[in-house]
Amino acid sequence: MCIYGGSTLLYLLLVLELCFPPATVAAGFAIKHLPGYEGPLPFELQTGYIGVGETEEVQLFYYFIKSESNPYTDPLILWLTGGPGCSGLWSVAYDNGPLRFNNVEYNGSLPTLSLNPFAWTKIANIIFLDLPVGTGFSYATTIRANTSDDIQAGIHGCEFVQKWLKEHPNFISNALYVGGESYAGIFVPIITQFISDGIEARITPWINLKGYLLGNPMTNLNTDGNYQIPYAHGMGLISDDLYKSLERHCGGEYRNVDPNNFDCLQDAATFYQWYSKLYKSHILEPACPDDPASKLEPVCNDVDYSKLFDQRRALGQLTNLITPLHITEKCRDHWYTLMSYWANELTVRDAIHVRKGTVDLWEYCHSNLSYTVNAKDVTSYHAYLSTKGYRSLIYSGDHDPCVPSISTQAWIKALNYSIVDDWKPWWTDDQVAGYTMTYSNGMTFATVKGGHTVPESAPYQALVMFAKWIQNGHV
Repeated sequence: MCIYGGSTLLYLLLVLELCFPPATVAAGFAIKHLPGYEGPLPFELQTGYIGVGETEEVQLFYYFIKSESNPYTDPLILWLTGGPGCSGLWSVAYDNGPLRFNNVEYNGSLPTLSLNPFAWTKIANIIFLDLPVGTGFSYATTIRANTSDDIQAGIHGCEFVQKWLKEHPNFISNALYVGGESYAGIFVPIITQFISDGIEARITPWINLKGYLLGNPMTNLNTDGNYQIPYAHGMGLISDDLYKSLERHCGGEYRNVDPNNFDCLQDAATFYQWYSKLYKSHILEPACPDDPASKLEPVCNDVDYSKLFDQRRALGQLTNLITPLHITEKCRDHWYTLMSYWANELTVRDAIHVRKGTVDLWEYCHSNLSYTVNAKDVTSYHAYLSTKGYRSLIYSGDHDPCVPSISTQAWIKALNYSIVDDWKPWWTDDQVAGYTMTYSNGMTFATVKGGHTVPESAPYQALVMFAKWIQNGHV
């Protein structure tokens, strides 16, 4: 596959030149205490920057958390949150990381933190990366370098891994997996393929790449959205009559509708009017009416996050940046604002060693990211990686209306691999946690009774699923 044009060999050489330059930078900082968490941290946390690009004009910020079991033998995971533009801090504090913000109504004081008993860092080392440039605390030193796209993010992610391992040689032999959720479904397989290409080219350091894992992943941006209507019908969210009318008038194309197809447009408008009343990440949870911060993922619905913030400056310092939001709603997204209050405190930034003057306003999902989508269908990357023997876990929260599980099943089926272990339930504590199947290409698909971000909505089940797959190769 040639993204840049020309021969496949020239493309590979270009990728390797960009992905594996010789320069390295200093190691990160060990963090023993965090503002808002009482006492010393009971796990090992490191933060830092890795410079990528031709002159390291992009500085990627990361949070590295060592496994609480056997860090030098447990797997190493590079984890990407999605968006594009959603920070790794969100995963640290709300998803599969070891922390949780305490859901206490904001009163102007620093939000507090507690432990997540179902963190994946119990059994794995995880690097939570702010990727692409402009995400979280990652920044560019030039205007030109502040723009990115799917392929560039893949190159930067690949280069990050190579440089990070040079800084941390004790982890070179650990099994490496690249993982993420939602829009990370686009750049995770790209990063994984670029790392694989580097291994074949015998680039040092040698990387022990074993595979990748994805949750509710965007995969084919041209077709993923077309499964929302069949999913809604299957879940009993719309009537048989409306669904049949949509099928008849739209012919399966519900997102990019012909503007002259009035009947389809009318039916689709009726559907989205009702569908918009649901919470965009989990159909059983309370929605967020009139919430300016509504939704973690821009890919699920377009939100102007900047409405939350009043970018006042006092004496050139980052103080009083955020206009307080009255957090009393049951909706999950309201509580995410606590993370913004926390990350924009000077004491917090000093504690995690954020470079002064680099990021004025931290947002958990960047509202004005300079980003171009140029890899709308990454199914071919999955097919390529299958030929190299890498294993993969693709999981879906089955109550997610944003990236429905049936859309994920559709592209997996299109890969046309034979089934090794057919559809069956998998269990936690003698209860069905979801369903799974395994394919001959080393891919495992699993559903979980949860939402768009499974470790957040079903944390215990997610940890069990992850542990089963890491240890046994299947769920």
